[in-house]
This record gives sequence, C-alpha cells and structure tokens, in this order.
Amino acid sequence: MRKSKAETAETRRRIVEVAAGMFRANGIHATGLADVMAAAGLSHGGFYRHFESKDQLVAEACEAGTADILAALEAAAGGCAGRDGFRALVEAYLSPAHRDAPGNGCPLASMGSELARADEGTRAVASQSADDLIAMLARRLASPSDPAEPADPLNDAQGDTVRSRAVFALSAMVGALTLARISTDPQTSASLLADVRQQLAAIEV
Repeated sequence: MRKSKAETAETRRRIVEVAAGMFRANGIHATGLADVMAAAGLSHGGFYRHFESKDQLVAEACEAGTADILAALEAAAGGCAGRDGFRALVEAYLSPAHRDAPGNGCPLASMGSELARADEGTRAVASQSADDLIAMLARRLASPSDPAEPADPLNDAQGDTVRSRAVFALSAMVGALTLARISTDPQTSASLLADVRQQLAAIEV
C-alpha cells in the first residue's frame, strides 16, 4: 500500500531525528546509514526514497540538532533577558549535563571537526547554526535602549562590539565543552567548564 504524503514526511522526520542523535553521540563517519535506518525501525534500502545522499542527511541532522540546542538553551534562560539571560545560557551550555549527553547537545561541539571537512552545503548549514547561536548570545549581551522593547543588538550602535563578544563567547563555549569531553580526569573536566563559565560571566560590552 502506498504511503500518504503525511506518512512519508513523518518517516523522513524520524530518520532525521534519529540521525541527529546518532551523529552527535557517535560521530558522522562512525555512523553508517544502515545503523541510522535500523535505529529508526526501517530497512536500509528505503533510505534513498527520502534522501539523495548521506551528506544531505548530515546537513538536515545538523539543522535539527541546532534547533534542539537552541530550544534547550531558551528554556534554560527561562525568559530572562540581558546579562542574566546570557549567564543562564552559558551555565546551561557549559554544564556537566550537556557535557555528558552529546547525543542531545550542540552539534558544533559534537561534530565540529567532521563538519569542517564536510561538503559545502553541509558547512553552510553548520555556519548558519553558529550564526543562530551567536545571535542568541548577542541578544542577551546587548543593553536594551528601551527596557520595554529591547533593541536589535546587531543593528544598533553597539552592534559590532556585541557581536564580537558573542562570537568570542560561542568559540569559548564550544572549545571548553570539547576539551571537557576529551579529558579523562573528572576533576580537570569539571574545572574546564567552571573556569570558562567564570571568565564568560565577566564579559563586558
């Protein structure tokens, strides 16, 4: 029986969701298409009915993973604006919980070295992921001109400075999380996260 468009779309969404978790947890190259399809409860042969290539799936999985981390960070900020919101984002990103759950975390930290070697389309998606995270941080770092209606930090007079601080913050966060995951010593790993949290909390615009 032929599947409806809705069923086909749901199957594709499930494949992307499963792939997003597996690529982040295990790495892109270490995760085969057969592994993804089996985890999604589907046959390997059905993959090419939904995607042209593994590269296409990687790009969509990166996009989905970014949506996950953005939503998680927004939830962690709890609606806080300004510097309180910025600190909440940093605390959530550089937390032991995020470190210990790469399959549910930021794709830039989990897959960054592999994404840097990916095809141009996938790198474009990863670049957009970085831009989205930078924008999230910049919105909190910016000082609103009107508390009732915060200014767009990328368009006001301080825009360049705010964005520069946000770029620095994201780079430090991704790097610290990666190093914390590499470390085999629990105390060193925890200290890496704590030290960078402390330094980022002191950022001034």
